Amino acid sequence: MPVSPSRPAERGPASGGRPEERPAAPRTGAETTASAAARRLDAYLDLLEVERGLSANTVAAYRGDLERLFDDLVARGEDPLRATPRQLALHLRRLREGGLANRTIARALVSLRRFYGFLVAEGDRPDHPAENLEAPRRLATLPKVLSEKQVDRLLEAPDTDTLLGRRDRTMIELLYATGLRVSELVGLRREQLRLDGGFLIAFGKGSKERIVPFGERAEQWLDIYLGEVRPRLARELHPQLFLNARGRPLTRQGFWKILRGHGRRVGVEGLSPHVLRHSFATHLLEHGADLRQVQMMLGHADVSTTQIYTHIHQHRLRGIYDEFHPRA
Repeated sequence: MPVSPSRPAERGPASGGRPEERPAAPRTGAETTASAAARRLDAYLDLLEVERGLSANTVAAYRGDLERLFDDLVARGEDPLRATPRQLALHLRRLREGGLANRTIARALVSLRRFYGFLVAEGDRPDHPAENLEAPRRLATLPKVLSEKQVDRLLEAPDTDTLLGRRDRTMIELLYATGLRVSELVGLRREQLRLDGGFLIAFGKGSKERIVPFGERAEQWLDIYLGEVRPRLARELHPQLFLNARGRPLTRQGFWKILRGHGRRVGVEGLSPHVLRHSFATHLLEHGADLRQVQMMLGHADVSTTQIYTHIHQHRLRGIYDEFHPRA
């Protein structure tokens, strides 16, 4: 009878050999896809922050838009790095159906276009799937603007018998006097002020520098804050001009809450720093300022962004006409 060839004995712990090492379980396709997309996203965001000098807030907005896209596609078994125009269009549609504001979706589209443009430039893919995507329609809603009387009431809201009240009055005066973005206001440093000249140097989006004038009232309150208030709030050396009650730099969120609280006290609901920025621009135009001059003070790269304030001005003029003209 033929004898079957014997199998070599398996070496295990009992025979003095090492335990057999089992290969690690392979990663799933979703894990591989997600991690590859995350690596390219990190490379793209590093480029934006380091080489192009975009602010941390702008980079964070891009990250949020793109991570939302990646999560959406990976959950459907789709690869973000190989996304098709149809997949991206359906993603935008889902954002609309989810109730996101048109403005948020429009920004998400910009994020998609720039990221996939980066992939094309880096040789990661030959085509640009977001190049011809259409932006969602934006509703022609006008931003909220305070009347000059409302601004006057707001300026009187802080209790200037207190240190924090004098700080708040200074910040509101300066915000309305300059139209700064809230990030520019809370990031302001002493060396950016030119009190003798009545202007400051602002660093806007992309660290772009611009000169913004301010008036005597803002200058007076800055003198009070610098001379009487900040030295008593400061506990450590901080370059930021405006400090909170603990002596630390005031944050955007902190100032937002402060401003909203003062607004409620004088009957102005829904107040935000951007409402004061809108009011600054609108009131300048109502008093005869040139659109291009307002554009420069606001730090808008494109005058079309500033033109929304001409629509507000026209809208308010129409209301005045309808109220007071005898044959309106």
